[in-house]
Amino acid sequence: MTGQKVYSHWIASSGSEGGNAAPDLIFPYWSFTKTVIAICALKLVEDGQLDLDARFQGQDYTLRHLLAHTSGLPDYGQFKEYGLAVSAGDPPWSREKLLDVTMSKGHLFEPEQGWSYSNIGYMFIRELIEEITGKPIGDVITDIVSRPLGLDSVEFAHTRQDFARVYWDDAEKYDPRWVYHGCLLGNAKDATHLLHALFTSDVLLSDTRDQMFAKRILGGPIEGRPWQECGYALGLMSGSISGLGNAVGHSGAGPLCVNAVYHFPDIADPVTVASFTDGTDEGVAEHAAAKLAREQ
Repeated sequence: MTGQKVYSHWIASSGSEGGNAAPDLIFPYWSFTKTVIAICALKLVEDGQLDLDARFQGQDYTLRHLLAHTSGLPDYGQFKEYGLAVSAGDPPWSREKLLDVTMSKGHLFEPEQGWSYSNIGYMFIRELIEEITGKPIGDVITDIVSRPLGLDSVEFAHTRQDFARVYWDDAEKYDPRWVYHGCLLGNAKDATHLLHALFTSDVLLSDTRDQMFAKRILGGPIEGRPWQECGYALGLMSGSISGLGNAVGHSGAGPLCVNAVYHFPDIADPVTVASFTDGTDEGVAEHAAAKLAREQ
């Protein structure tokens, strides 16, 4: 679809909810998937199957560093070759080629000595989860998150055929395997309920949740986006927005569309909002989410 119509859903802590996105409209969750992967990893930490602070497979960085983007790993999105291959509709690269391209200049910094967004880091987390559980990441997400929370629309995208469910025109032309940590699909209501449950239910134990929410401040305002302060926690973007206070969740972007899924804990009736629109500017979805939060 063309234009900048925003499809949203919201739920307040009082229980009221609403929105203009019909349940049958399916969207890519893009990097909001990182939040869900982080929840799964932290549940495995709670179960004693993973250790947040052990060296990760002999490397200098840990699972905590990967979740927080402080490992020093680069990101494949910065490489022109990657963008050209996706735009051309090429088959996704093998894991070997991906790492050859991405790691060609080595690490960006020593663990914890900087911050740099890395999809590679979340690919490694996905692989670790699959190794530990013996299950594909989509099945793990279903077992740990989707089924317990009753998120019936949420599923893991494996193929172009899966992406054919997506609302936006030409979605079936995109191969979700280009997102190496994986991409969830679902409706706006389920995205909202997923994040809201993290703040209002026992998805994670309180101590684990506190660790997930602990953020690193990264900077101030970003042109074209609503942030007054920016930061990142474990699988969560975490900052502040004028008039709303803290905002915690994740934005996402891909070739078809953008999204913003955020919880606003500081307003009188804390609310969670999920907004989806076409285009490539995450700020449009973020501003829409902030506007909807102010209206509640």
